[in-house]
Amino acid sequence: MFEGTQVLVNTHKIVGTLGYMSPEYTIGGIFSERSDVYSFGVLLLEIVSGKKNRALYDRGQHLNLLSYAWQLWSEGKALDLMDEAIAVSSALEVTRCIHVGLLCVQDHAMDRPNMSNVVLMLSGESDLPQARQPIFTFQTEMPNFATPSQQESIWSVNTATNTMVEGR
Repeated sequence: MFEGTQVLVNTHKIVGTLGYMSPEYTIGGIFSERSDVYSFGVLLLEIVSGKKNRALYDRGQHLNLLSYAWQLWSEGKALDLMDEAIAVSSALEVTRCIHVGLLCVQDHAMDRPNMSNVVLMLSGESDLPQARQPIFTFQTEMPNFATPSQQESIWSVNTATNTMVEGR
């Protein structure tokens, strides 16, 4: 019988993608226990909206999805964030996902729920505290950029290209 061994490794470098990294890591290089909660919140908002966090929204008024989601939430228009392609049985479920997403992207790690609480919140087994406006949302206009046409505003920051090599 083979017994597995547990290996502990200390890493000195954490790699992340801008737009998904928590403010404490982006600004100060500090990785907290709730940094992944922040990333999960961004992903949750992306899934609900069908949009990427780093895209531009609302004619340059918002530089990311978080500021756009917060504005809709604070105006009582949270369901306007929902992707039209999502088929849900309850608007309450979508609103709950947006609320939990906003709780997960709070600026201070201690203001974010832990993942156990996130699961309870998403399942409806836990009350949701009031979300506060994330400061880390870059709510400014873009300087010296013309407003792109609707066709031009659909873009990706992904620069990878797939190439298939076929023999003759």
